[in-house]
Amino acid sequence: MFMFVKDRSHYFGQKMILTNKAKLMKLQYISDSQGVTIGVYIPITEWNALNADIEHEETDNVLQWHKDIVSDRLVSFKKNPEEAIDFDTAMDEIEKSL
Repeated sequence: MFMFVKDRSHYFGQKMILTNKAKLMKLQYISDSQGVTIGVYIPITEWNALNADIEHEETDNVLQWHKDIVSDRLVSFKKNPEEAIDFDTAMDEIEKSL
């Protein structure tokens, strides 16, 4: 998904990366006094753009009939939330039926 364009420097480095849609991002790497990277700073505008791309890509390859089923289940849940069961209970019920 990412291609590194420029290496980071020693203490407060920067790295330019190209996302899969060829958008250049300017990341800043934060290092401790021993040079170990402890964080990454991404400008908020670039973060928001990246999140928008990811959200869009996550649903691009989902078939419409899958989207319809999830939408129907969400509507059903909102009408009858008391009928919902937690994940562990659902898994237990599935395992019992196997």
